[in-house]
Amino acid sequence: MFLRSFFLISISLVLISCSNKEPIYKPSEKINPFIVYEEGYAAFKKNNFFFANIKFLEAETNFENLEQAAKAAIMSCFSLYAINFYDEALSNLDRFLKTYPADKNTIYAEYLKAVIYFEQISDEKKDVTPLLEATQQIDFFIDKYPNSDYAVDLKFKKGLVENQLAAKELFVAKYYISVQKWIPAINRLKVIVKDYDETIFIEEALHRLVEIHYYLGLEKEAKQYAKILGYNYNSGEWFEQSYKILNKDYVITKKTKKKETEDKDNIIKKIIKKIK
Repeated sequence: MFLRSFFLISISLVLISCSNKEPIYKPSEKINPFIVYEEGYAAFKKNNFFFANIKFLEAETNFENLEQAAKAAIMSCFSLYAINFYDEALSNLDRFLKTYPADKNTIYAEYLKAVIYFEQISDEKKDVTPLLEATQQIDFFIDKYPNSDYAVDLKFKKGLVENQLAAKELFVAKYYISVQKWIPAINRLKVIVKDYDETIFIEEALHRLVEIHYYLGLEKEAKQYAKILGYNYNSGEWFEQSYKILNKDYVITKKTKKKETEDKDNIIKKIIKKIK
């Protein structure tokens, strides 16, 4: 009986003692998204994009206003793009477009997707997937926002992409020529003539068609392609090469092609150069 009474008195004293102290666990204070956003923006201005991304995402999840949350989300996407986290940036951009379809920054999100695909283009010897993805996204943007300022830039980039696609076709065609697989080579060259006739590779493609058909004894077809080449590019080096094939006595005079070579090199450099 005495032990039971002592136990009850001890419990009571403990409860009284605890009641006079603050709780051990405090509920966390609500995060102020405006402060978090400003922290992210300050980091962004200092090019600390990794930290900025973390802060923008944190701000997005705590903003109650949808427009402010969307702004934080698109800034997070740009931060990821700035540090070349392309896959993560594309994933976040897709999430942004699904979550905030009516936001004013959707046009920029679509533009940024096109730029990311464009920047992943390397040379014609490698995977063609980024080229096709860039083309698809650029075409989508130009169709949807034809009069925007961004469309002007993407139209220029589309020309570069088409040059790279043509370069890819020409590279493969030359491989087939080297192993004397004439039909696949002709098919690749015809793709350039049909789909990329405004690129810098059209002249060489036509010349190679002249060259292959003449080698195979198909002189009529060779002359047809030479005629197209001559009609459009009769002052070019490739027409002169084709003319030499069909006229054995013709002597090619050496010419300086410095500017033409420089222009071609600049196009390739622009394709692979990162947008600052």
